[in-house]
Order: sequence, then structure tokens, then C-alpha cells
Amino acid sequence: MSFEIKQGLFKHNLTDHHAVLGVSLDADPKQIRLQYLKIAQKLHPDKCRADKAKMEAAGKILSKLVNPAYEQLSRQDTFAEHQLILTQMGKRLAENRDKVKVYSPAAKELLKAKDNAELVYHKLLKKLTANRYQSLERAIEEIAVHSELNLVYLMLQGDRQINRSNVSTIEPTPSTQEKPTKSPVNSASASLNNTAKAEPTTESRVAVFVERSQQYISKGEYDRAIQELKDALRIDPNNAVAHAVMGNAYLRKRQLTMAKVHISKACKAAPHNPTVVASKKALDKLIKTTSASKATNTGGKKSDKNTNPGNSGFFSGFFGSKKK
Repeated sequence: MSFEIKQGLFKHNLTDHHAVLGVSLDADPKQIRLQYLKIAQKLHPDKCRADKAKMEAAGKILSKLVNPAYEQLSRQDTFAEHQLILTQMGKRLAENRDKVKVYSPAAKELLKAKDNAELVYHKLLKKLTANRYQSLERAIEEIAVHSELNLVYLMLQGDRQINRSNVSTIEPTPSTQEKPTKSPVNSASASLNNTAKAEPTTESRVAVFVERSQQYISKGEYDRAIQELKDALRIDPNNAVAHAVMGNAYLRKRQLTMAKVHISKACKAAPHNPTVVASKKALDKLIKTTSASKATNTGGKKSDKNTNPGNSGFFSGFFGSKKK
């Protein structure tokens, strides 16, 4: 069995570990581990002991593709390095978009998605990875198609970052802070000319995603905002502002448990940051209002076993009790 892949990111001399494992580019460590265990079980010799040729093929796939991919994505240092490489690759692909050719139907469909890229990407990926490694003969082909989808997704993300940098200054200089009415387009041009080809900092890269997420929140597009913030947290998992804004997005969606998780992380990282403080106040206010409303509906008494079961699970994460 040949392991040579000439599509997607592999074509650009980059081993696509996410495609090998059948996970999305924004998969977190827990998702990656669960998928690896699922694949390792599927390729275990005991599963195909009756067919010697199949057992040999499964062993090679596991040792030459799956295990190396998991090793790269399971270690914090190599994972972070690989994410940075992917971000840079996305930018290069976007800058040379006219030269990029894709062949699979899935990649072509994603290429037309535009503003819905995140949603379409995950929808298509779910279909592509549903039966990964079920057929060993098609394993390489499936990885190639997955990688081509990843290539398009990275290119669209890179294109979005480039467009964003053309209309706003990521890190204002003292002069732009003193003159807030200055045209953002002119500020961006001046900043780009001054910095030439300087590499963006982690903070500035995160700021791009956070700013876009805040725009989506203002439009009521909370799912898109959350996708932007997931990208930001892939770059800097402990960024307080990204966690705070993520918590705000979940508050708007009335998903209090997730809101509390992210706002708690934000408070731990930077408790005095204005954005973090504002999100914490919004969370506390909503919890207090909801608690008062529940008390009123139950005649001023605390919720007990007669409480609406639809509400008990929703708020159990905040009051430390679970009704069974």
C-alpha cells in the first residue's frame, strides 16, 4: 500500500495530521484523543486477524500515519507549532488563491460558501469522516479529500485575515490612539508600511478573531462569533479577552453553563481586565435575575423536586445540585 498523497495540504509539503486522524482543524485535545482511540481500536490486529493482508495493511496505517499524527497533535509544544504553521499556510494560500486548484466536490462546495465557511466546513467534514478507516483500500483517498477540504478552509481563513487587516489597525500606535477619528484604512496602510514584512504577534493575531467575533455578536450571529473565538483560543488558549467575549456570546445564547466556564477562565487569567469585568457583571446579573424569577414562580421558595424539570438541568451547574 502506497502512502503517498498528492492532494490538499500534502501537495504543499505539509503533512496534514488532522486529515489523517479524521478531525477538524479546530478540534481540541480531548476530541483528538477520542478520535485516535477510536481509530486505534478499529485498526487493532484483533479486528482483522482472520485476514493476514488486511491485518498487515492496518498495522502499517497505524504505525506510519495514525500514530505519528497523534504524537504531533497530542504534545502541547508540537501542537502549537503545527497550528502556527497552518495559520501561515492559510495566509500564503490566500495570497496565491488564483493558483490554487481543487478537485473534490466537497472542496469545491466549501470554496463557494463564503461567509458560511465554518458551518459548511463542519457539515461536509462530518460526512467525510463518518466511516474513516472502515475501508483500508480507500483510506488514502479519504485522507486526501479531507486534506483538500482543510486546504480550502485554511485559505478562506487566510483570506478573511488579509481582508480584515486592510480595513483596521490591529495594534494602534500612540499616534492613532491620540487621533481616534483617523481613517482605519489609512491607519492600516501606515501600519503595514512601517512594519513591512514583520511577523504578527500572538496578541495581534488573536485580536483579529476577537474583533470579528464582537462584530458578529452585535449582529446577533452568535454561532459565527463562537467560531471566531475558537480560532483565537487555538492560538492562545489562555487569552482572557477571548474567553470573556466567548462567555458573552454564550450568555446571549442563554447557555449559562458554557458562559460560566469561559468567564471563569477569563477571571482567572486577568481578573481586572475591563472586558473580563464587564462579562463577569453580565453573568452575575443574569444569574441573579433568573434566580429571582424562579423564586417568584415558586412562591418565594427555593426550587425543590417540584421545580420544572426543564429548568433544573439548565441551572444545576450554577447552584451545585443536580435533581434526579
